[in-house]
Amino acid sequence: MGEIIDGKRTALECRKALKARVTAYTEKKGYPPGLGVILVGEDPASAVYVRNKEKACEKAGIASFHNSLPADASQADVEAVIDRMNDDPMCHGILLQLPVPKHIDSDAMLRRISPEKDADGFHPMSAGLLAIGQPEFVPCTPKGVMVLLEKAGVELSGAHAVVVGRSNIVGKPAAQLLLSKSCTVTICHSRTRDLAAEVARADIVVAAVGIPEMIKGEWIKPGAVVIDVGINRREDGSLCGDVEYEAARERASHITPVPGGVGPMTVAMLLENTVEGALRYDAP
Repeated sequence: MGEIIDGKRTALECRKALKARVTAYTEKKGYPPGLGVILVGEDPASAVYVRNKEKACEKAGIASFHNSLPADASQADVEAVIDRMNDDPMCHGILLQLPVPKHIDSDAMLRRISPEKDADGFHPMSAGLLAIGQPEFVPCTPKGVMVLLEKAGVELSGAHAVVVGRSNIVGKPAAQLLLSKSCTVTICHSRTRDLAAEVARADIVVAAVGIPEMIKGEWIKPGAVVIDVGINRREDGSLCGDVEYEAARERASHITPVPGGVGPMTVAMLLENTVEGALRYDAP
């Protein structure tokens, strides 16, 4: 029976440590680090995520600048908000809550955010720096995955890691971060031939494909570490990950639950990126 990697507890530890850094920064500068949040439309899930992030900012002592735009806001409206926050010296990180309405070009909006304030780590410059091994802003979810592996004492050097998912937000950056720690990395996805065989060879499985319980427990190599990034809602309203949790836990040495695994780490890493942005932006 695999040991549960408690993302809630680890995120709380990270946020406690971060609060001390925020306090020191605020005392030195006379103002706190600031995170600007843009919410376009009334998507209920997005509204909940934004509220949670703002509450987390408040607990950490980080200023939160909320910008809510209606669903019919134009691209120029969103651009104007981003430009204003780019120019605001009190704002050290900018988050555009995704998804945005279909008439908004999200890629263009993410590129418009100053690379110096890219708290989500989605700007092409951030992606490029990560790819060449000189990261500044690392996407929050993959960054959280690496912290969980570290805190669990997982030996990364030489391990075979299989990442199931190829998104720019999770899959690709997670693979690059694992590679930087000397893992041998295989990237798989929903069209991989014989996915079961690929997963069965893995010492570390990072599941981020967005398909409920796609990774079967019987695929997991005994003693492997399973990090489940997926969060999916079943018809009965309950949540599940991309991995068959109970069956996988029977074989894994360590496993993250859903919820309570990677999710809390994403918010903690967003706060950390904001503070790191403030330290770089305001460096003497």
